[in-house]
Amino acid sequence: MSATVRLLVCDDHAVVRAGLLALLASAPGIEVAGEAGSGEEAITLAARLRPDVVLMDLQLGDGIDGIEATRRITAASTATRVLVLTTYDTDADITRAIAAGATGYLLKAERAEELFAAIHAAAQGRTALSPPVATRVMAQMRAPAPQLTDREHDILAQLARGHGNREIARALFISEATVKTHLGRIYAKLGVDTRAGAVATATERRLLH
Repeated sequence: MSATVRLLVCDDHAVVRAGLLALLASAPGIEVAGEAGSGEEAITLAARLRPDVVLMDLQLGDGIDGIEATRRITAASTATRVLVLTTYDTDADITRAIAAGATGYLLKAERAEELFAAIHAAAQGRTALSPPVATRVMAQMRAPAPQLTDREHDILAQLARGHGNREIARALFISEATVKTHLGRIYAKLGVDTRAGAVATATERRLLH
């Protein structure tokens, strides 16, 4: 018989957490070690409780989001896996979560048995993806790499360093308006709508040197 999986649940909605805890109470081989209502609390509890798996929502209200919490938790301990459980299945969210170190990505529409199986899989280091998410990941892998210009590569590199538009403009000797124009083209080519999404997708597709 496999060892019991110690689980930390992170969701900013108390009612959702209560529902998950009630559901998980019937899960064979799963013990809820703690619950968190924010990304910051999840990081603190993960360090203290050292769970096998953190069940992580992406949207956590004020404070850091589930992506950043995932990044910090997985960076602090290779023994703790993060399994995303969310209603969002955009390419940008999936890419960012995987780049942050998430072992799996589930949608809240999944059946209880599939959630339980995914938790056990994550605890063993195996990838667990909802079917719609797996389809999106495969489509991304099959898609040809976006063709970025040299200038767009330069701007991406600046984004990865955390630079704002003004800093990028100064570094590359171009106007802020030109930076914004290039960013719009980069977002369109990568299929994202945020700076963080652009960096995560570029990293995932090895477009950053």
